[in-house]
This record gives sequence, structure tokens and C-alpha cells, in this order.
Amino acid sequence: MTRASRPRLPHPRVELRLAGSGGQGLILAGLILAEAAGVYDGREVAMVQSYGPEARGGASKAEIILSDEPIDYPLCANVDLFLAMNQEASDSYCWDLKPGAWIVVDKDLVNHPPSSRAVSLAFTTVAHEKLGKRMVANIVALGAISAMTGLVSKRALEKALLSHVPPGTADINRRALALGIKLGGAQAGKPPSAEDEEYDEESD
Repeated sequence: MTRASRPRLPHPRVELRLAGSGGQGLILAGLILAEAAGVYDGREVAMVQSYGPEARGGASKAEIILSDEPIDYPLCANVDLFLAMNQEASDSYCWDLKPGAWIVVDKDLVNHPPSSRAVSLAFTTVAHEKLGKRMVANIVALGAISAMTGLVSKRALEKALLSHVPPGTADINRRALALGIKLGGAQAGKPPSAEDEEYDEESD
């Protein structure tokens, strides 16, 4: 993708934090987003990840920095987007959000968001009821935040997604991504673009 055609960033440096519990796939979601922005959209990207003491069930987070200039410090200190997939993550990782930051939480698993401005979307319910797989709630969430923020292109996100999912799961992951994009687009109040319409037709 050329520099002129890739999505524009709202700030020279954009910080994202995706948080949940081990087993919810937030590290994978972060890897997909970072690869989409860095490899396919051609941005400067840095990513760090951390796990709680338990491999599954403990808190985990992925932090991604996006920029069009070299990144001199790879850690989040003024977060522009915070995604929390459960209450523990919401409580533990909301300390350094930028005023006006995007705050998105899983409606099913976060009863007390860190701000009244938080957007609550039913990622887990959608994954379970529409696809029969709670485990793809992370991909639904990834599609939603991409549609809400416009930080990565949809084509780049799908390419990165398909490079990371296990064999035989491409279809359900593409459908999860498409569902998330619809959720996020509806929340943002934006009519579908021509790219959205073409993407949805391919995902059906």
C-alpha cells in the first residue's frame, strides 16, 4: 500500500492497548493488528506483550504503537485506544488513557467500564450466537475497533489475520472479522463504504 492510500493517523504516534485474560487471544489480536499496520499498510510499528502469572486465566495485554515516523519508545504511556475483554483487564490496565481515548469493552464480561464514555459491545455473545465459537470473540473485537477507528485498512487486517490463524479456520475467522466490522461501523454511525460492501459480499 502506498503512503498516500493508507489510512491516516489522528496523531503522529498512536498507542493501543488490547487487554483480557490468558486464553482470550488478545496477544494474537495484537500481533494481527501490528502486522496489518506494519507489513501491509507500511507503517512504523512496535509491539510489546505481557502475561499474568497464569498462562490461561491470568491478565494479559498487548500494546501496539503506530506511527509514520521512527518509534523511539516502544511502551504505551498515553493510550489512544483501550480494549478490555473482561473486568479484571478493565480494572488493571486503564490507568494512563489519553483524554478522549477510544474505550471499548466486552459488554458480556465488563460490568463496570472505566469511563461513562466507554463503548460496550457484545463480542462474546456475537461470537457464540452467530458463529458458535466464543474463542473468536477476539477477532470480532479486532474488526470492531478497526471499523471504529480507521487506524488500519480492512484489506491489510484480513491479510494479517489469514497469515496467523490455524489451518481450516480461515472461513470462521473471516466471518468473525466481518461481523466485528459491522458492529464497529454501526457504533461509529458511519454508512458502509464501497470497500465495506465489497468486503461483506466476499465474506457471505
